[in-house]
Amino acid sequence: MKDLKFLIISGVFFTLTMSCAQTEKKVGPTLRTAYAEDFYIGAALGWGQILEKDSAESTLIRNEFSSLTPENAMKWMHVHPKLDTFNFEYTDKLVAMADRNDQFMVGHTLIWHNQTPEWVFRDEDNDLNDSTALFGRMKDHINAIMGRYQGKIGGYDVVNEALNDDGTFRESLFYQIGGVDFIYKAFEYAAKADPEAELYYNDYSMNRPEKCDGAVQLAKAIKAKGLRIDGIGMQGHWGLERPTLEEIEASILKIGNAGLKVMITELDITVLPNPRNVEGADLSASFENNAEANPYKNGLPDSVQMALAQRYADLFELFHKHQDIITRVTLWGVHDGQSWKNNWPARGRTDYPLLFDRSLAPKPAHQAVLGVVGK
Repeated sequence: MKDLKFLIISGVFFTLTMSCAQTEKKVGPTLRTAYAEDFYIGAALGWGQILEKDSAESTLIRNEFSSLTPENAMKWMHVHPKLDTFNFEYTDKLVAMADRNDQFMVGHTLIWHNQTPEWVFRDEDNDLNDSTALFGRMKDHINAIMGRYQGKIGGYDVVNEALNDDGTFRESLFYQIGGVDFIYKAFEYAAKADPEAELYYNDYSMNRPEKCDGAVQLAKAIKAKGLRIDGIGMQGHWGLERPTLEEIEASILKIGNAGLKVMITELDITVLPNPRNVEGADLSASFENNAEANPYKNGLPDSVQMALAQRYADLFELFHKHQDIITRVTLWGVHDGQSWKNNWPARGRTDYPLLFDRSLAPKPAHQAVLGVVGK
């Protein structure tokens, strides 16, 4: 690993250069070109980015990333808000952008217990649907989306976050109504809707052995039904120290040894403490003026900047080591100002979890990631 003190200095210089110039020309190597022979480097895009409201941001997205994922635009409540109503405006624009930029497009997500309208689960009397009605609505939803984008979206998170941390099934309404069959049906419908698209299961805390075991067993059960699943996405909402590299590597190998591709999805590294050990999205409390929970409101100290760069370098060294298993690494956002981590687990915090700062300048962590393949 290169001396990160040097990276801090060069990173600051590069930041000043970019902020002053604000030109269309990209100086030096990019994530996209550096990892072109290894795996896709992706980013999740928000609403304004999909509409390309900021030309500098659009240029950065085109230059730096070889894969795109919608952060929210394809979630059920947005793309299919009512039984007979679809809204493809944003997805159409994102698919066109990916095609124009020659980027691999990921559909996120078809089936997820969050951000799904109540009509999916309940009838006109507000009673729970039976499994036949639920599966019918799932099939219509999947067919409409995947049929529209057949040949244009390369892979889908078919089912998202269906497991508890101990590897058991989450008691979502999908599961309460359809049991584990809702997962089998989702993969069955998806495979028929677009036979060429890759199909994934995606979840967080996959570094936990029990959860990873549960996901692998689920994938094996899907295959035992004669259905197709191509890979498992390991969400990377991690910190500066946890999970350990050994824990992450063990899960990568476990998934790979099961004959499945691995995607590192939703990658961001929080630099903030969690003094109250908040586990859920406690958005009722404001931490904006709490120095203990929001210590870097006015900027990130060089020492923490260096630690973040080191963490990203260590992670990408691990990913590069397992490029035969890992096919994509997707950052959950483009720059720090966009990140959901600014508002989770509490609203109003200032976090710095990505590779580009709020002015779109590459951070030392960006230089560190490039340095991994420059050795």
